Amino acid sequence: MEITGTAQHEAWQARSLPPVERIRENLWSIPVPIPHNPLRYNSIYAFALDGGGLGLIDTGWGSDESWAALTGGLAAIGGDVADVRGALVTHLHFDHLGLAGRVREASGAWIAMHPADAAIVDGLTTAGAQHAVDTEVEFLVGLGADRDEAVSDVGSPDAMGGWTSMAVPDRLVEDGDHADFPGWRLRAVHTPGHTPGHLCFAEESSRLFFSGDHVLPRISPNISTGARGGDPLRDFLDSLAAVRDLDAEEVLPAHEWRFRGLADRVDSLTAHHEHRLAELLTAIATHPHSTPWQLAAHLTWSRPWEQYERRMRIFAVTETDAHLRLLASRGLVVSSGGPVPTWTPAVR
Repeated sequence: MEITGTAQHEAWQARSLPPVERIRENLWSIPVPIPHNPLRYNSIYAFALDGGGLGLIDTGWGSDESWAALTGGLAAIGGDVADVRGALVTHLHFDHLGLAGRVREASGAWIAMHPADAAIVDGLTTAGAQHAVDTEVEFLVGLGADRDEAVSDVGSPDAMGGWTSMAVPDRLVEDGDHADFPGWRLRAVHTPGHTPGHLCFAEESSRLFFSGDHVLPRISPNISTGARGGDPLRDFLDSLAAVRDLDAEEVLPAHEWRFRGLADRVDSLTAHHEHRLAELLTAIATHPHSTPWQLAAHLTWSRPWEQYERRMRIFAVTETDAHLRLLASRGLVVSSGGPVPTWTPAVR
């Protein structure tokens, strides 16, 4: 894998925000900070459109600091938020969709997402913050959490407020659709896993691949279960395989830095998850009849398990649950069933 976003990489090493960059003629990356988050920033991609105006891929975290960075970045390339005609949002997370409402209000731009994520956003805004909190607490209790710990980790409805007031998209984009960005050939690639409706975009003229959070150069995106069910890790691995052999000159992710070598990075991400599946299988054999909440404590993380709490612990436990579901679908582990299932190795 070759790093092409050298200024982004140098800024990452210096723990600073990278510069606004012109990537190709009529295409720029604008870093928008994510407050109090180890990911640090999103790369928002701005396209000059034939006939005038700008198009965006993603919008950034919903905060005043992030809004100032986005509008300042647009000004640095000679534009203004009022010039935005439309925004393609790769997925529903707050660091990608959070500013979409302000962009639409300031410019009249359309906001587009995949139907699967659009439906979740609509559900969140309709049901409200208290329902979101209650649903997540019950889901974590079902994974083996003590109720008081689950309530503490999820937090108050106020902390969910941003998630339940995001912009509901007014356009839907399906796999294979071409974006309404005049002068560009951006084909949507549905890549579920990180979220059910995650989208990447393949620019067919320049062979640029806008990978969102699906393929990142340094880390694997969080692949978690939720109350909606499903088998998100299987979806993610299938989605990786689906993009591995795309003819991509350069990969432009939403975080970290640009790079070449899509196939190599897909192979390393796939190997990472296979390694994690093997580690989890060993943990289940060593600690049979354990819940996902208990099993997460027996896996290798980036810091000691005792330091995990709140949203970090939720991500770790729900990612463990996603790996459990894939092991179960492969016939390697079995669940006890019941309201709080426990897991054991399958009899071979």
